[in-house]
Amino acid sequence: MKYETVIGVEVHTELRTNTKMFSGAPARHAKTPNTCVSEIDMAFPGTLPSLNRTAVRYGVMICAALGCEVDPLLRFDRKNYTYPDLPKGYQITQYFHPLGRNGSLVVKTGENERKIRIARVHLEEDTAKQFHKGDLTYLDFNRAGIPLAEIVSEPDLRSAEETALFVAELRNLLEFLGVSDAKMEEGSLRCDVNVSVRKAGEETYGVKCEIKNLNSIADIRNAVREETKRQVELLEKGMPIRGMTLRYDEASGKNVVLRPKEETVDYKYFPDPNIPPVRLAKGFLEDIQKNMPELPQKKKARYMSGYGLSEYEAGILTSSKGRADRFEKTLTYTKYPKIAAKLYLGDIAGMLREQGISMEDAPFKEKDIADLATAVGEERISNKQAKDLLPEILKGKNTLNLIAERGIRRVADEQFIREAIGKVLRENEKTVQDYRSGKDRALGFLVGKVLKETKGTADPAYTHQLVKEEIDNPHSK
Repeated sequence: MKYETVIGVEVHTELRTNTKMFSGAPARHAKTPNTCVSEIDMAFPGTLPSLNRTAVRYGVMICAALGCEVDPLLRFDRKNYTYPDLPKGYQITQYFHPLGRNGSLVVKTGENERKIRIARVHLEEDTAKQFHKGDLTYLDFNRAGIPLAEIVSEPDLRSAEETALFVAELRNLLEFLGVSDAKMEEGSLRCDVNVSVRKAGEETYGVKCEIKNLNSIADIRNAVREETKRQVELLEKGMPIRGMTLRYDEASGKNVVLRPKEETVDYKYFPDPNIPPVRLAKGFLEDIQKNMPELPQKKKARYMSGYGLSEYEAGILTSSKGRADRFEKTLTYTKYPKIAAKLYLGDIAGMLREQGISMEDAPFKEKDIADLATAVGEERISNKQAKDLLPEILKGKNTLNLIAERGIRRVADEQFIREAIGKVLRENEKTVQDYRSGKDRALGFLVGKVLKETKGTADPAYTHQLVKEEIDNPHSK
């Protein structure tokens, strides 16, 4: 029996504002608990919320990037429930009238592209943070009231891999918009994933189970795979699937039951009486549309058409805002974009990964990467020499000074190269005979040996030509 997995995602992302959604308290997670809190966040008697204009702007930007229909009449509701991390006893959110509806996001899996529908985008406030120690629970209200945008997909996703790619694509979009840090490891972007399984070809949905608070792409992928497997096994045994709320335990790689969903919770939503409806001016909305930053897909297309990069190269460069920003700044100092791209995608990425340093935090200067690309492009140094310089450049050293100090140059001196060729051919007579007997790859091996003999200073193309001439010469041994 074949089965189909049906998945919907709810993404909560903290908005990068200076102050909270409804108060003037700083919107940040301070190291010292309960130091970024105001009377409004704690719902002291006599306090009233005041709407954060920047959070609204960021919400509209998200809607625009996802192609949503924006409701120009901004309205907020109360979601009522009693929980320790909710000081008011209710959360201010948008239930009846979300800011945006009917958007979409394209996800590419291999050669296939799928448009995942976005049901709604709405604004709300975050809750406090709980810490459990033994029988005690400690509360830090620094996070309470931080602006959140919730982005809810339709149940259009069909696999764990597709779900992970969707969230990664959405996270990247939020970073390029500049509206959120979108750092899952720090909790500024969190996901709830709804999973159900049905027989292939069926139209009706299966019983939905929700996995709460996933905070990494790997956890999303693993949690969905695990839940899909569990539900399929139950169906194969003829057993019913019961709706439940789960959490993913990273240590065991299993989903753990938090509570059954035996009945729908009644949150008693009603319009918040302290926040009157706000009409978003036409000029406000038009200004946001006019000043939208360049988004990843458009940037990727520009890299391909303008710089001659492959789809793969452009895709990797635009998969991280930090990488794209540094690459773009590098291009203001050099006319060799393909060489610069190769440096960023190859040696720079590899060296930083080994050191555990992010592209954003690396201390190198973009002009030094540009000078390195230019030196290679103008054939003043070889690729091998460039790679040898990179460790120092990535620490912040100046490229031109390093080239001068080390006396590095790309050599096209025929006598110098022929002397190295003679030594290599004498030491590798069997390989020479292999080439003469038709093994073409032997030539590349010999060229590599010559380049190594010259410590990477010889011009590779010229060296290849001279090695071939030397071996093809009937007087050569």
